Amino acid sequence: MTSTVEHRSAHDRTTPAEAVTPRLELDVTRALEGYDALVSTLPGTAVHYAVKANPDPTLLRALVQAGSHFDVASQAETDACLAAGAVPDDLVFSNPVKRRADVVSAARSGVRLFVVDSPEETRKLAEAAPGARVLCRLVTSGEGSDWPLSRKFGCSTGEAVAVLRLAATLGLDPAGVSFHVGSQQRDPLAWRAPIDASARIFATLRADGLRPHLVDLGGGFPAAHEGGAPPLHCYAAAIHSFLGRAFGADRPDTLIEPGRGVVGDAGTVVTRVIAVLSRGDVRWVYLDCGVFSGLVETRGEAIRYRLHTPGLEGPTGPCVLAGPTCDSTDVMYECTPVELPLALAEGDEVRLQSAGAYTSCYSTVGFNGFDPLPTVLV
Repeated sequence: MTSTVEHRSAHDRTTPAEAVTPRLELDVTRALEGYDALVSTLPGTAVHYAVKANPDPTLLRALVQAGSHFDVASQAETDACLAAGAVPDDLVFSNPVKRRADVVSAARSGVRLFVVDSPEETRKLAEAAPGARVLCRLVTSGEGSDWPLSRKFGCSTGEAVAVLRLAATLGLDPAGVSFHVGSQQRDPLAWRAPIDASARIFATLRADGLRPHLVDLGGGFPAAHEGGAPPLHCYAAAIHSFLGRAFGADRPDTLIEPGRGVVGDAGTVVTRVIAVLSRGDVRWVYLDCGVFSGLVETRGEAIRYRLHTPGLEGPTGPCVLAGPTCDSTDVMYECTPVELPLALAEGDEVRLQSAGAYTSCYSTVGFNGFDPLPTVLV
């Protein structure tokens, strides 16, 4: 009698999604809780979810149903929000430097609020989206954040005044200013300086007869990464205090652009160990997920995820954590090693917690032959 043995490859499409690693497990209900917490803690401030953090269609549809507005940075993100049921007035196109074709397309879709930070982009906007509302982005130091957003975008207070004056002469509506204090911002006081600058800009423009009314407070609200952060109510109290001190009774309309603060704690990256090696007296643990397959924010060890190894107990020891590709920069944590069980071995599961933001969207398609990180709803 001849027996038949069925061989399955690692890429067999019949493998249950929940068994495939690496993967992002996304809890949409948990993301909605993050959204609701921001809405209730910052009443009167419009919450625009930053789509770039995680553009999962199910998540976007759920946020639309919850009443969320959206922060988009490309035409693809604009289309995704509209497909999920958002209306154009729910969107702010926050990328200060945009492809002209994207501006034209977004304006044709009905988007009316755009961010710029230079005279050149202001002129482009006036040509591509006549009559649009415009915010000018201020530069911030990014101090106190794990992932600073300075240098590439933003301008000084004086430059912002000039940009918004120019916008008015070009037929745009100089609606106000925007800024971002840096992602995973651990210091609620970081909002003080840019809010003060916003008030000075408003006063100058109002003296010119213009009527700015909107301050985009950006994102920065943290997830539960290593090192901790103050509770959300501390951020809300600080922002409320700074707005009151800077603007008095003439408080502007406000919006925020949380990404990590909504979806960060709603996701877990599930990986498996592919090798544990000793290099001299250093233990190296290699995972099937790395910098180029979802963990880009570990570059420079900026974002440090909390790690969990289900079912493994006993003593732990320091190790370098690396990804699977042949690129030598595919190392997550080396300068400050991580503590993992000494019993950890090939095939064991390692879970990176609070990893719902900036993982599925920044994995590199086909890098070194490794697939981008898939999402599984839980």
